[in-house]
Amino acid sequence: MRSELVFRATTNLSNRYLLVRAAAQATRKFHRPNTRMADTTNEVLEWFGRVDPLAMPASNVRAFAARMRRAA
Repeated sequence: MRSELVFRATTNLSNRYLLVRAAAQATRKFHRPNTRMADTTNEVLEWFGRVDPLAMPASNVRAFAARMRRAA
């Protein structure tokens, strides 16, 4: 359920406005054609629940993006 994903993501990004903004940007960046936007949003929120996206080096973000593209 998405509310649980959002709740987990707030442990790393406590500012809700910043969470929504970062999730929207990440969803647009990582979205794969022919997949549902809701699935991509859920994947991004799951990822935000595991790691702090603002403290992550750019190289790890690029590696995550490449892994998501290969999964498509």
